[in-house]
Amino acid sequence: MSELSKKIIKWHKESGRKNLPWQRDTNPYKVWISEIMLQQTQVNTVIPYYQRFIERFPDIEALANSNEEEVLSYWSGLGYYSRGRNIFKSARLLKEQFNCSMPSSLELLESLPGIGRSTAGAIRSLGFKKQAAILDGNAKRLLVRYFCIKDMIDSSKTINKLWEIAEAQVPAKGCNIYTQAIMDVGSLICKRTNPQCDVCPLEDDCLSKQQGMQTLLPNRSPKKRKPLKKVYWMLLQNEREEILLENRNTKGIWEGLWSFPEFKKKAERQDYIESLKIDYELIEKDMKLKHSFSHYDLDIDLISLKVSKMHNLENNKAWFGTRNIMKVGIPAPVSKILNK
Repeated sequence: MSELSKKIIKWHKESGRKNLPWQRDTNPYKVWISEIMLQQTQVNTVIPYYQRFIERFPDIEALANSNEEEVLSYWSGLGYYSRGRNIFKSARLLKEQFNCSMPSSLELLESLPGIGRSTAGAIRSLGFKKQAAILDGNAKRLLVRYFCIKDMIDSSKTINKLWEIAEAQVPAKGCNIYTQAIMDVGSLICKRTNPQCDVCPLEDDCLSKQQGMQTLLPNRSPKKRKPLKKVYWMLLQNEREEILLENRNTKGIWEGLWSFPEFKKKAERQDYIESLKIDYELIEKDMKLKHSFSHYDLDIDLISLKVSKMHNLENNKAWFGTRNIMKVGIPAPVSKILNK
């Protein structure tokens, strides 16, 4: 067992997280759901979503017997919705091919939609207590600093090197404790900014600490400025206080979710309103909202109208009341507006 492994396993026994919802009465299914939710999302944000999700879908069979729309309704607000779609696709495959059981093989796990090399390693290690390496963001940062790797962390050369190092650290016994420990030390101590070196179990051996470089690593390639996308939304409310939403049935970041009718130009939105040929009352105009994705920023211009009876809706549009709006998946900015 490496010195790194020994020290963080010892630390975890005394100070590591052991009572997160997915750590209690755990199994490979719960590890899988939690690991997917924790991608790009902080633990405190995930906890209530995870609890609601597991209450509704306690096992693979319950998940596979549902439908994508319901699954996405439990994902609403968590973002990165392809994760929710992939979970449902994987559940169907697990039902058809594995009799509603998670495979323990890394190769089979990675064959499922949305499960990459690190997530497969976490499921195998934490769920099955079998040897496997992980390389999530926290583990990468910790290993880069511990071994003082100065190359760009996002280069394929560095990633390959880190995988070699990560696999060499995994102990034969207690691999599940080691996996949770490296996640915890990376998340709680070896933070992206202001690492807490004075309480780190690896302080004495950390090469970047010895060289005074712990706050300078990891090195990353310069970020490109994200493009800005401008869209025009329309919030229509009828006499029964229902809201008109349209289903995003085309490929895209919100595929399968229900959102406000969207237009690329302000004039197109106004033309649509006039084409309805119904009475309407302007409630609010020029409402502004910004939403950020990993690859671009969204600049939203929203107009709110109250309309009289409206017939002949397009197939992808429907009225939603307070109750049934909770049964479908809606993007975070739509949820934010509706809460207002």
